[in-house]
Amino acid sequence: MATTDLSKFEHDFLRVTQSAAIASYSWIGKGDRHAADDAATKAMREKFNEIEFHGTVVIGEGERDEAPMLFIGEKLGNANGQAKGPKIDIAVDPLEGTNLAAENKPGAICVIAAAPSGRLFHAPDTYMEKIAVGPKIGNSVSLSKSVEENLDAIAKKTGKKMDKITVVVLDRPRHSEIISRIKTKGANVKLITDGDVFGGVSTAFDHTGVDMLLGIGAAPEGVLTAAALKCVGGYLEGRLKFRNEDEKKRAVRMGIKEKDFDKIYTMDELVKGNDMMFVATGVTDSDLLKGVKQEKGDKDSGSYVTESIVFSKKYDTPLLVRNKTFGKGQK
Repeated sequence: MATTDLSKFEHDFLRVTQSAAIASYSWIGKGDRHAADDAATKAMREKFNEIEFHGTVVIGEGERDEAPMLFIGEKLGNANGQAKGPKIDIAVDPLEGTNLAAENKPGAICVIAAAPSGRLFHAPDTYMEKIAVGPKIGNSVSLSKSVEENLDAIAKKTGKKMDKITVVVLDRPRHSEIISRIKTKGANVKLITDGDVFGGVSTAFDHTGVDMLLGIGAAPEGVLTAAALKCVGGYLEGRLKFRNEDEKKRAVRMGIKEKDFDKIYTMDELVKGNDMMFVATGVTDSDLLKGVKQEKGDKDSGSYVTESIVFSKKYDTPLLVRNKTFGKGQK
């Protein structure tokens, strides 16, 4: 079987997330998360369909009856049946942190992950319990271990004292026990209101001071995070957490067996192989990326500056792409 060189699509995928971020820019701080997400989704789909490839959305905005575009199973690209167009699975979150963008708070991003066909876990739209760490810690942590055991493993791997270890947790009532146990152990908690993709990805960067992501968030975002972390030798495990019977039925339709409803999925099960790419562009400022900025003195021309990050096997460390400017009418 011929291999797909995803590095050939790096520029294309960057334009996808950059275009989505720019499209959502005018909705920052306007209080309308749906409009911001819709703008990003439309722009992302348009750019995907300019790429010469056979893309399939495996993680998207929902199933066809719920989402008009970038739905699970949607075909992308303009290869038009040509054999030369590679088959690539796509996972998207056109605007992760819709509330953050609507309220002009830090951390909203536009995200995609890509891998050769059949390599990405088809996560249903439900919750997932996650644990994520960077390359210095790796698979020494696990959801099969207690909070305290995982913190001890981090201390051993990094050489940090417990009071220097920081865990990112979504600020939700369901995490009250986890937060209490982390603090009782002597470690620090960094609460985030939304956007646990970057919460997990931040574990790969020393300057963030984040050692681990822990808790329950959206399952599709777990696969996106796993794709990024696997590129740099990090680690993530996930366990599906269903909220109702309808979500279980959806999971079965997507190929998940009932016997695996409580299964702990390892990194290699969520993202198979080593050939994948993760691309994100900032919408609002964060610890990792600056948000979209309109160029001074160019209010009417539609020129913007974006900041993006690329994870792939091509780079030993993530590539930061700054100051990419797109003017009105540019392709």
